[in-house]
Amino acid sequence: MAKHHNISGELTQELLAAGGGVNVASVSLANVSPNIPCNIDLYIEKQLTGKFYIIKTLQLPVGSTLILEGNDVKFNNKANQFGLYIKLAKLGSASGDAAVDVIIS
Repeated sequence: MAKHHNISGELTQELLAAGGGVNVASVSLANVSPNIPCNIDLYIEKQLTGKFYIIKTLQLPVGSTLILEGNDVKFNNKANQFGLYIKLAKLGSASGDAAVDVIIS
């Protein structure tokens, strides 16, 4: 079953909690802001082990979508393992917030 997130603002958000047992096949990231490109960090994190970046400081232009599949997004989401996180930062001086839709399947 797919998980959907609508994220806006300059923030870090948990997409999948560690222990969820989700078998991730793909992650879709779409910039849905009408005028604000953004930087995206997508990473997995495990307590006492640290962060491991899937993508780091990716510039996602307005209206574009990135789809990650297969081994690009495989990780252990079982109990005491990794959670999936996203961090957004807007680019430029346009007013408003960065806005990204995330679909995890």
